[in-house]
Amino acid sequence: MDTTASFRIVIADDHPLFRGALREAVSGLPARLSIAEAGSFTEMSELIGADPDIDLVLLDLAMPGVKGFSGLMYLRAQHPGVPVVIVSATEDTEVIRRCFEFGASGFIGKTLGTEAMRAAIQTVLDGGTYVPPDIDLASGDSESARLAARLASLTPQQVRVLMMLSEGLLNKQIAYELTVSEATVKAHVSAILTKLGVDSRTQAVIAASKIAAEGWPGQSLNG
Repeated sequence: MDTTASFRIVIADDHPLFRGALREAVSGLPARLSIAEAGSFTEMSELIGADPDIDLVLLDLAMPGVKGFSGLMYLRAQHPGVPVVIVSATEDTEVIRRCFEFGASGFIGKTLGTEAMRAAIQTVLDGGTYVPPDIDLASGDSESARLAARLASLTPQQVRVLMMLSEGLLNKQIAYELTVSEATVKAHVSAILTKLGVDSRTQAVIAASKIAAEGWPGQSLNG
């Protein structure tokens, strides 16, 4: 890594102690760094939205405001140019594979040592991808990968609408939450069904639930 390089990094985790551990790992990189911390998904979204020059997001897979892969989906759709490294306590091979299917640039287990974390983060900042050494991305479920690709094609607003459909909200309730018309919501729902290759709202929710690591959020991204 070029020691004269400058990077802007967001650490998003609801546990202050672990944010501190990540900050320690990142601070040891041979570069000029600006590090911001977020304790919820909403806070992280606001940080990234206010700073278009973010170079990397270290994202906990489950934190206030989001669960499962919906946060990663939303972030990749909203900010496709920002690399995202998932940081999680899970050791589930399928969950880790799905993180990459949804566009993560790396996966760091929370049990990884500081030096190993630092090396993984440096790999991604250098433009690479960090895959845990015991994970074979090629041996995953092809049907799961196809569904992940379809879900990943949704726009940020479509992701939010699908999340709300999964919560059981009606079109008029979604319209109120998003401050749009019911006609706009209906258009989003229609586009979601087309992209997922399903015929009904129920089938769309079932498709989404099949690939969610921990289910969909119990609240919207505004919550």
